[in-house]
Amino acid sequence: MSFRISAALAACFLAGGLGLAAPAPALAQAPAQGKAVSTDSVGQPGKGEKSVSTAQLDAVKERFEQRFNGMDVTAVRLTPYGIFEVQLGMDLLYTDEKVTWVMEGPLIDAMTRRDVTREAQEKLSAVSFDELPLDLAIKQVKGTGAKKVAIFEDPNCGYCKQLRKTMEDLTDVTVYTFMYPILSPDSKDKVRDVWCSKDQGKTWDDWMVRNKKPATANCDVPEDKLLALGHRLMVRGTPTLIFADGGRVSGAIPLDQLKERLN
Repeated sequence: MSFRISAALAACFLAGGLGLAAPAPALAQAPAQGKAVSTDSVGQPGKGEKSVSTAQLDAVKERFEQRFNGMDVTAVRLTPYGIFEVQLGMDLLYTDEKVTWVMEGPLIDAMTRRDVTREAQEKLSAVSFDELPLDLAIKQVKGTGAKKVAIFEDPNCGYCKQLRKTMEDLTDVTVYTFMYPILSPDSKDKVRDVWCSKDQGKTWDDWMVRNKKPATANCDVPEDKLLALGHRLMVRGTPTLIFADGGRVSGAIPLDQLKERLN
């Protein structure tokens, strides 16, 4: 669970937004459209213990948004364990049908010891590498370039700079850098100067690794497209790495983990 969601839950509680002592507001439920289905934590067919209609899922969504004003629900699914999974962006919460309680944290399958929450979040965050608009990225090839990774980075991100230094020890990799100016107004200036430079890859590394500020330059920068891409993929922070298998990792991971994911 992210700090952002935890803080939002706490704020709702302190403001009296939860209202858990009172019954959930009555909601008009439309007739179910189509066949009722049972779903697991990523919308796949469940184990068959229970089934829910679209109207029931919509009702849980509406109850949650009424109790937690300002928190927009991305989706609601019934888990194989009889409780409902509420998706808020890339975050997951759990509740009952009446939203009389809410649980944050990992849901563990006691029989298999699987972290169901983590598995669901990995599936939700997966990105088809082949569908990335690589023309918006800075392409750098080392050696054969056989392994691939795409990275969202802000030029003023300290962890991005740390990751860049780690990546200097990589071989036979192609790196696609999506410059993602979200940390400060100055980030947009640096992205412009790098994008408009003669050698984008070298200019980016000079800044990120060697702290050599790019020279001022001007040209058309696809800033809006870069920001829209990050928003669509729900990239909330930098660095965010996307690997060829669609897996995603956030943060400056150490070299051994980076090599393992690339392989």
